[in-house]
Amino acid sequence: MPTAQPDRRSEARKALDEELAAEEQVPPPELSPDELPRPLEAHLPPRRRPVAAVGVVENGVVRLLDPQVKFRENSRVIVVASEP
Repeated sequence: MPTAQPDRRSEARKALDEELAAEEQVPPPELSPDELPRPLEAHLPPRRRPVAAVGVVENGVVRLLDPQVKFRENSRVIVVASEP
């Protein structure tokens, strides 16, 4: 059971918290009768997984060995190199 701690919020923050708590709650969305409720995770975009790709360095440029490997535009890439 957590122990009680003193309230260290400023007066402005306390007033803002009270104002937010007093706002009217948003009603649940209206669904058609044939639509089944889905968990929240179904509404989120799929999680991206890291991909490992093998390549060689030629003249300071990394060339992937598998030409079928494609990365999305603006993908973040981490280059890991072994010692020669």
